[in-house]
Amino acid sequence: MISLSEENYLKSVYHLEENHPDGVSTNAIAEQLDSKASSVTDMLKKLSEKKLVVYKKYKGARLTESGRVAALGVIRKHRLWEVFLVDKLNFTWDEVHEVAEQLEHIKSKKLTQELDKFLDFPKRDPHGDPIPDAEGNLKVAQKTLLSKLNVKDSGTLIGVKDTSSEFLKYLDKNGLVLGEKIEVIDKENFDNSMLIKLKDKDLRVSLMVSSNIYIKN
Repeated sequence: MISLSEENYLKSVYHLEENHPDGVSTNAIAEQLDSKASSVTDMLKKLSEKKLVVYKKYKGARLTESGRVAALGVIRKHRLWEVFLVDKLNFTWDEVHEVAEQLEHIKSKKLTQELDKFLDFPKRDPHGDPIPDAEGNLKVAQKTLLSKLNVKDSGTLIGVKDTSSEFLKYLDKNGLVLGEKIEVIDKENFDNSMLIKLKDKDLRVSLMVSSNIYIKN
């Protein structure tokens, strides 16, 4: 049996591995989980004993296949619950993360299966992130950050990098929602801020904003 705390560590390593394929450092995990490096080291040793991570001192940790499956199982539940909260309980996309953090640790496989079926097998969560299937397969869409686009480039908003409540509220306030068509009208050389065209207005966005929006061309 994997504990709630262990599931959180596995999920953290999974997300951090995207940018650290050769090994995730204890400091990176500690920063993400707001924990002490010494506590992270102790947990990684425990997960290593359970064959869920490969941990080498000074080189960091990588998930084993069993660890990856366990992490994706937690992520699957988290994202399904987010869909449920938005689609069935009228939560907004900036309200669901903390609630889903609690619900993702429910152990019942049948509940997860029935939830998936009840929601008609959704492929993406309210933030545009793909939902792993029951076997742990994850279909990742081709995407790029809005900040990488040039003038006259266009695409569709398919996800966000920053899922904080503050950022999502900003997007809602300015009509930047999933499925929105975006065209780059102008880009400042000085600070890389952009003037973008939405269906009903033009909007200037900072580099901080454009660096947290995923676009599909």
